[in-house]
Amino acid sequence: MSRIRRSGVAAVAVAAALAMSATACGAKDTSAGAAPSVTASPSIAAPTAHLPHLTLPSGLPTSLKDLRKWQDGDWKNWKDWGQLAHAAAAFANPIIKDLWKPARMSQARPETPDQVPASVGRDKGVTDPEPAPVTAQAVATPYHQYQAAVGKVFFDSPQGPMVCSGTVVQDPAHPGKSDLVWTAGHCVHRGAKGGWYRNIAFVPSYNDHALPSSQVSTAPESQVAPYGVWWADWAQTSNQWISTGEETGGTGSPYDYAILHVKPEKGTGKSLQETVGAAMPVWFDAPSASALPSLTAFGYPAAPPFDGQRMYDCPARPGRLSLDTSAPTEYRIGCTMTGGSSGGGWFAKKPDGTVALVSNTSIGPQANTWLAGPYLGPVAQGVFDAMEKKIG
Repeated sequence: MSRIRRSGVAAVAVAAALAMSATACGAKDTSAGAAPSVTASPSIAAPTAHLPHLTLPSGLPTSLKDLRKWQDGDWKNWKDWGQLAHAAAAFANPIIKDLWKPARMSQARPETPDQVPASVGRDKGVTDPEPAPVTAQAVATPYHQYQAAVGKVFFDSPQGPMVCSGTVVQDPAHPGKSDLVWTAGHCVHRGAKGGWYRNIAFVPSYNDHALPSSQVSTAPESQVAPYGVWWADWAQTSNQWISTGEETGGTGSPYDYAILHVKPEKGTGKSLQETVGAAMPVWFDAPSASALPSLTAFGYPAAPPFDGQRMYDCPARPGRLSLDTSAPTEYRIGCTMTGGSSGGGWFAKKPDGTVALVSNTSIGPQANTWLAGPYLGPVAQGVFDAMEKKIG
């Protein structure tokens, strides 16, 4: 099981590799091994109130001079994962104007995800038989008409530019004016052996008309990023992911989710939701897989046979996957999406007929026949509440 959650490197696609690694980003998407041994009680990143008492970790800009160096390229001067700021409250992501241009986005591709045995999880907790593969289908274009809330998450790691997928979600504290994006934890933070990625940005309705890969790098920005580039000025993920998340084996995957608060690189005075015209509600404590008749996973798969330039979906009936009896049982569906789809939203219909986000792509097997995503229970609600508190 590789963790599709990690952001893929290169191609604008924020697609993450799903080989039971974190499916989210492009780095290694393989965190689907033994789940972390943690309790299900809410555990979130340090609250904003603590920030004034902290100092930025080494390597991040602490003055105007440092910020200028950062913007001029100093952010590239890292050599290993140890240079990532690890602590929950150490997130810093200054805007670097024009960094994420079509040419650079088109180069971001998911790294080959680590994998785990296909049988992982079968002997732990409640796990249903492995689902049959569901062939991913290309979403109709233009995306802004069909799935405007879905897009790509881009970021930099020591391995280069990476990509994942993400979804604009509603912000109850700011009705109709949300600036929140839901993605996978491994698309923003490497987990136990690393820290926060850099230059994290979201591009809704990426490559709106599904231009072929050969044309994306030279296409007008208005076609590749029809709603512009939105930079994360804060990110929130679970303490479980930060302390136990791994690139292989699925460890931490039951808590592999994150929320970004974003702002436009080129200010318009409008929120992300107003700009895009769509945002998905988050359905916390949704029915378990055994009681949910169907759901659809969305994302931008970037590992072969996909190239990260098109949005795909997989409608399927979910099953259960348990990697740790002390952690929530995850949703699992048959789906052939690959790395780069990490972090992509899973949507289901509520009893009132509305559609809401119930999970995100986190892990998958080497054969790319299925995907698994975390159950959004009390811990996920706590992470979301922490973001609400942070943004006021």
